[in-house]
Amino acid sequence: MPRSSPLPPPPPPVEIRTWPDRDALLRDRALILGELVKMFIGPGRLGILWMWAGTAALGWSLAGSAFLMFEDADDALGVVPGVICLAIGAAVLVPSGVLMAVGVARDLRVHRLLVEWGGLDRDPRGDMALRRPRASLMWLLMSFALCAVGLFGCVAVPATARAGEETYGLVAWLVGLGFIGWLTGLTGIVKAIAHRRWVLRVLAGVPADPLVTVRG
Repeated sequence: MPRSSPLPPPPPPVEIRTWPDRDALLRDRALILGELVKMFIGPGRLGILWMWAGTAALGWSLAGSAFLMFEDADDALGVVPGVICLAIGAAVLVPSGVLMAVGVARDLRVHRLLVEWGGLDRDPRGDMALRRPRASLMWLLMSFALCAVGLFGCVAVPATARAGEETYGLVAWLVGLGFIGWLTGLTGIVKAIAHRRWVLRVLAGVPADPLVTVRG
């Protein structure tokens, strides 16, 4: 798998900035912000998030299958396939979870750079391309749908499970899949909202609390 592109450095401190004029600063700002926005809310990032979520779901499905095998096993020999399945599931689930956490940490650094570079200056006309309303809406709608389905699985499955019909292993498997979907969707929703807040506060300069600003 190709390595992620390196993040740009933060803007230099005021005392060592060497831009010859404002136009040069705005060009560099626009170039770096364009790359950062792609890293944060580009369609490729959504695909990567869902890919690792799907991998985690696959790993949990293997682990859930192991739980079902354990429940159906009649002797020690019958436990062996479940142990093997559980080991494979853990080998898939753990790395995907770690990589999702690494991706979230990278998104936090990208957002911090967006705030720092965006705060250098204002360019209302040039910043129009950075707003990405369609991309943020796509993130929000798709993530909300996944989050709702996952939350429904987490709540409805154990609530409707009947003793003697659904086993503990089956319920744990379905709830785990729902939790992965809910967590993935929640991550996407937070990113979509964070991008919108960045557009309003940094690019458009809308104050966080207009009532406080007016009173002050």
